[in-house]
Amino acid sequence: MGYSLIAFIIVIGILVFIHEFGHFIAARVLGVGVDVFSLGFGPKILKKTIGRTQYCLSAIPLGGYVKMVGEEPGAMLDPEDIQLSFTHKSLFRKSMIVAAGPFFNFFLAIFVYYILYQFSGLYLSKPIVGKIMENSPAESSGIKPGDIIKEVNSSKIESFEDISRIIGSGRGEKLKMILEREGERLEIILSPALSPGKNAFGEPIEKYTIGIVSKGETYHVGLNPIEAFSHALVDIWGLVKLTLLSVVKMINGSISANNLGGPIMIAQMAGEQAKAGITNFAWFIALLSVNLGIINLFPIPVLDGGHLLFFAVEGLTGKAVSEKLREKLIQFGAAVLVALMVFVFYNDIVRMFNGG
Repeated sequence: MGYSLIAFIIVIGILVFIHEFGHFIAARVLGVGVDVFSLGFGPKILKKTIGRTQYCLSAIPLGGYVKMVGEEPGAMLDPEDIQLSFTHKSLFRKSMIVAAGPFFNFFLAIFVYYILYQFSGLYLSKPIVGKIMENSPAESSGIKPGDIIKEVNSSKIESFEDISRIIGSGRGEKLKMILEREGERLEIILSPALSPGKNAFGEPIEKYTIGIVSKGETYHVGLNPIEAFSHALVDIWGLVKLTLLSVVKMINGSISANNLGGPIMIAQMAGEQAKAGITNFAWFIALLSVNLGIINLFPIPVLDGGHLLFFAVEGLTGKAVSEKLREKLIQFGAAVLVALMVFVFYNDIVRMFNGG
């Protein structure tokens, strides 16, 4: 438990720091003064003032905050502070400052993936057939274990992943495959068949397959900086889409909200990933960073997305949301977040008692 707690504090510390640093640096660049930069909430354990800003380490490590000059509409300001006031900046500047926190979380995830790809490269499965499924198109067409697949529909095959991608992106159309068997090149034509399977959420689906399994041999491919960055962008975009789809499926009931986890689950997973090695731990941080970025962009008052919604309404109507309505919406948003926190804590506790 102690190991998981340390890993949890490291993960949350990194994610919160990056998020709040995004707000902080954007505020400073766009001419807004910052009174407080805090990691954590509650009583301040350590604090140091540099220039105008007080930098703090607070007792509750479940978040953080940046307190900007004139952040609250209607706040009393000294005349010399008006030029540093958040409220007195343009909608564009205020939106950039608010959006910077979530986007710095995305930048962190991209950076982590880039570093992993740059130093580790790719490990791909060789396009060698290891096993043929019974009564499959591959068996009917004469494909045998040990065959090396060189081309599919005139596309050169570098890895087993290429085969899966081509078949998966097709609609069951016939495939012309060039194989190599004991030094001899063979041409085979076959049609994929629909087979039962499961998607990333465990839901039953049907997908086109030809009934072959990789032999399991892999090879390493080094990546240059541009390739590493490209792979990082593609993977993070994939995580964003998967996370958003998960939220939609929870809302419409396709998958259970009981899958949601809170701080206890994150601590357990952080400990497991840390024990598995620095690569797994870094991947886990990137994954959570994407989730944190997306959650903060939800249009819920209190969250960054809620503030962006207020600015969007102001931009469209030409009038700022009234302080009274803003206060009520923020209270509602806070209640929603508290309810969600209680729910995920409940899920965590149920998992613990059930041995999950």
